[in-house]
Amino acid sequence: MAAGDNNSIDPAVVKTTCPYCGTGCGVDVVVDGERAKVAGDKQHPTNAGKLCVKGTALGDTVVPHGRLLYPQMLDEQGAMARVSWDTALDHVANKLQDIVEQNGRESIAWYVSGQLLTEDYYVANKLVKGFVGTANIDTNSRLCMSSAVAGHKRAFGEDIVPVAYDDLERADLIVLVGSNTAWCHPILFQRMVRAKEQRPQMRIVVIDPRRTATTEMADLHLPLRAGTDVHLFNGLLSYLNRHGIVDTAFVDSSTSGLTEALAAAEQGNDDVAVIAEQCGLDATQLAEFYKLFALNPRVITCFSMGVNQSSAGTDKVNAIINCHLLTGRIGKPGAGPFSLTGQPNAMGGREVGGLSNMLAAHMELDSAADRDAVQSFWNSPGIADKPGLKAVELFDAIDEGRIKAVWIMATNPVVSLPDADKVKRALARCELVIVSDVMEKTDTTAFAHVLLPAQGWGEKDGTVTNSERCISRQRAFVAPLGEARADWWMLAEVARRWGYAEQFAYDNAADIFDEHARLSAWRNDGQRYFDIGGLVGLDSAAYDALQPVRWPVVAGAAPATVEAQLQVFGDGRYYHADGRARFVATAPRAPVNPVSEDYPLVLNTGRVRDHWHTMTRTGLSATLASHIAEPFVDLHAQDALAGGITDGALARVSTRWGSLVARVRISGEMPRGTLFVPIHWNAQYASDARVGGLVNPVIDPVSGEPEFKHTPAKVEPFDVAWHGFVLSREALPISAAALLDTWWTRVTGAQFNRYELAGRDSDTDWATRARIALGAKHDSADWLEYEDRSAGVYRAALVVDDRIAACLFVSRRSDLPSRAWLAGLFAKDTLAETDRIGLLVGEPMEAGEDQGPTVCSCWGVGRNRIVDGIRKQGLDSVAALGAKLQCGTNCGSCIPELKVLLAQNRVAA
Repeated sequence: MAAGDNNSIDPAVVKTTCPYCGTGCGVDVVVDGERAKVAGDKQHPTNAGKLCVKGTALGDTVVPHGRLLYPQMLDEQGAMARVSWDTALDHVANKLQDIVEQNGRESIAWYVSGQLLTEDYYVANKLVKGFVGTANIDTNSRLCMSSAVAGHKRAFGEDIVPVAYDDLERADLIVLVGSNTAWCHPILFQRMVRAKEQRPQMRIVVIDPRRTATTEMADLHLPLRAGTDVHLFNGLLSYLNRHGIVDTAFVDSSTSGLTEALAAAEQGNDDVAVIAEQCGLDATQLAEFYKLFALNPRVITCFSMGVNQSSAGTDKVNAIINCHLLTGRIGKPGAGPFSLTGQPNAMGGREVGGLSNMLAAHMELDSAADRDAVQSFWNSPGIADKPGLKAVELFDAIDEGRIKAVWIMATNPVVSLPDADKVKRALARCELVIVSDVMEKTDTTAFAHVLLPAQGWGEKDGTVTNSERCISRQRAFVAPLGEARADWWMLAEVARRWGYAEQFAYDNAADIFDEHARLSAWRNDGQRYFDIGGLVGLDSAAYDALQPVRWPVVAGAAPATVEAQLQVFGDGRYYHADGRARFVATAPRAPVNPVSEDYPLVLNTGRVRDHWHTMTRTGLSATLASHIAEPFVDLHAQDALAGGITDGALARVSTRWGSLVARVRISGEMPRGTLFVPIHWNAQYASDARVGGLVNPVIDPVSGEPEFKHTPAKVEPFDVAWHGFVLSREALPISAAALLDTWWTRVTGAQFNRYELAGRDSDTDWATRARIALGAKHDSADWLEYEDRSAGVYRAALVVDDRIAACLFVSRRSDLPSRAWLAGLFAKDTLAETDRIGLLVGEPMEAGEDQGPTVCSCWGVGRNRIVDGIRKQGLDSVAALGAKLQCGTNCGSCIPELKVLLAQNRVAA
């Protein structure tokens, strides 16, 4: 599968790949002065020119703000000081060597990331497993897709995704399990929606406890009780078997283990009503789903974090796969189980053995033959001979003092790991913490003894592999800032200092990719499906011109063979020793930590539409911050009522492991007894919103993936005396922020910084505090001020040279003036007199100036503008709104919200 003709590419355009989710969209970049202009790559097979809002806003993030520019080390006074690369790398190499000599090779570890390029990942695993001789290298991909990896290996004998994106257009039934695809993989979701528009008979079923944007487009939504997925799919397996929906010839010739899997599935799962009760579902709807699955041979089951992030995640994956094996709905166009990967290169990391229990090139750590193959290929002095520590275990070992040194690359575990306060404690105790990152200040870099500046997106060069096994190039289009270097270079430099210059003699990423490709074919002979030997021998020019290609790419394969190989399992051959797929018996088990009287609610965590991971990139973009600006807790209206909590107020969410404070959101999406808190906010953007600190650290016994979707919790009011916000052209110093708040959130705006605030001190001299905090010292400044002490209202604005420089609004109530209207004032070169009056009154003086909260981030269309279009202009469909206002016409992520607004406002119209 190749895309496009290189001869037709504009030489001014750099073709690269989006660094966000595992969809792997192609991106065209043109550098215009200091700004990178981004568009979708129309030639890329994944997205054909489409980009989601995060991809569209990538240009906002190619900026120097906050970058780590130079190597730094702690000085004798305990402060970070700039040093040379040689000084930093000499220290790293010598200190790591000293720790190994004193404590053994198992005393050091690496924690890496699905944000790394394949070449970085390859060198890291080679160095650690082959030349240090430990497998103590794990990745944040452990947190998102390791259950899928374990499930694939148990079922297929190798970690192979058997579905391609094109299959989504061929399917008659798509089942989305534990995936808010509309927000988390929006380009894929829009491909599904377009396919359904062309073939209305196609059905989409969503299985998710929450009513999300994805469910708005579904034919059937099953809001199952959290943690009951195995019950549901065991029930489906039993139903299919009882109704004779079995591909007997396939099962007999290509599988094993059915008897045991059916025995586990049929224990209490032969009655749909009983299963429905176990899953908290309506029996009629569950029966409808089972019937749809039975009647549609071309069915794809897409699953993501809601399945993987569980103490039973691997069993959930295998329960899904079992249903496809029983019916033979695998290895055929438009059919199969499909893991939607979370990160841009989680798949590439898997190719090179990125997890601590894997070897490179899909070889097995517990196989003596595979260990010998890898060691001989690398010419390494040894090879790790036992699995290393998985992510949660690794930081437990740091906390216990068994791991003395850790090198953290391109990830932020103080925010993203469960029981994250324990991670903070562990790093504070660790003898040596090395962090290579693009950002200078993160929650994790605060604990570093050595900081190494890494190249960011647009600077680094290499490959990534997406969810459908498609390898794409990430190409550099700007010069690295400061002294930033490629991650692979740092690792190779340490290897050279240890005497392994010959084995790490790479001049560029192309050299590493060639070695990676050669290893994939080494002693393979068809034993492993992963084989890119056909890409061996690319020189730098050919590597730079490499077009998107889906593996395997076997050397010397005829065109017909290549096409057959891309239809995974089409020949009925699997990669266990006997060539068969395996059914896996999956006995249902409840989440390890049940709710209790003290913690009666289930905390679920996940992403929002426009942010990514811990916001080190998306937090820089005003476009992406405009949709959901604050950390929030979403809960059912009756749970809020029972807890004395109101929509828009602040609440404290607590578990046995920690607590946070967030804005209450009663969206109507949550079932009774559950909470949802997004994963993104951290100490750089909020005072108290790091949800990783609340999540229980229980892991799946097979995959090691944490239970992010089910932590017992409680929620209670967080009472404050006042609410407020600041908009300021200049970032407020910490001292100024401390003058204003008990609780705060920082939001990036266009030409301003925004701070949402709340405090508990009721007797406040706002006139004095505001002047100090906002820096009202300019000779040419006007200070506008209004105060109503009896109502607890205060408003102030600093105007410099007729432009607004900062403003502060405070009230005892949380319903403060529109931030969207005030944001518009910062775009003006000169404030009109009506603007000044509006600042004092607290609302715009002219109609239409307030667009309201952003709905369509791509085009900056606010809710008020959309509602006016529906009510006053007769825009009565998504298409009509798009034609007039542009909303919904780019990535489509806002279409579910547009449909809700249409439903709410058509009657008024």
